[in-house]
Amino acid sequence: MAEKSGLIRGLELLYNGRSRRAALFRYGLIAFDFFTIGFFLVTTPMDPTKEIYAADIVIGIFILADFLARLAIAPDKLRMLRQIYTIADLLVIASLLLAPLLAENLAFLRVLRALRLLHSYHVLRDLRRETPLFRRHEDVIVSAVNLGVFIFVVTALVYVLEVDRNPKIGNYVDALYFTVATLTTTGFGDIVMQDTGGRVLAVLIMVVGVALFLRLAQTVFRPQKVRHTCPDCGLNRHDPDAVHCKHCGRTLKIETEGED
Repeated sequence: MAEKSGLIRGLELLYNGRSRRAALFRYGLIAFDFFTIGFFLVTTPMDPTKEIYAADIVIGIFILADFLARLAIAPDKLRMLRQIYTIADLLVIASLLLAPLLAENLAFLRVLRALRLLHSYHVLRDLRRETPLFRRHEDVIVSAVNLGVFIFVVTALVYVLEVDRNPKIGNYVDALYFTVATLTTTGFGDIVMQDTGGRVLAVLIMVVGVALFLRLAQTVFRPQKVRHTCPDCGLNRHDPDAVHCKHCGRTLKIETEGED
């Protein structure tokens, strides 16, 4: 029990500590998350090879180890297990470790790996804690991540639902092309949904996707706000040069980096 407690304390220091070693460890995790997301986006539409299978297993083991470590140090394990990025990671782990055991790399297992994008919200939390640059541009980055997650998860749905029904959608790239064309309301017409389920999905893409596009554009072009909680009224977004809270008039002391 003492050895186990020592291991858990060591994991807590790595995942939550303030030492240089802990910071480097967390930066390594962030780099690994970006690598896995990129790897899945590149290899999902490809025909599987022995090299891809081997990489799948190695990545799956690393994600499983990270998941077990986070679970071991989580103060509320049930709450962690209910979080969406945790469920997504479990599905991704299953798709990575089970696919090589099957005679065929089933489409739905391969496409599940796009759910790794949902883990990006966990990465954003780590970046908020570790990186001042991220905190200054958080709204833009989060909006872009929301849009990216939506595009690639919906592309996965289009691929799974239509690859055997729609002759125009023969691979993941076709599904991505249709998703982006529908999302931007361009509608070239060379790929159209031919069944009721596909048309409902297209409506969902247009309604939700256009709203995300507008949100991203608004975040990029509107004047940026800084996060600073007013001690009186609790307003936590202010102009960068604000001296008083616009809501209650309280004098603010917003930290700045000064003029260049």
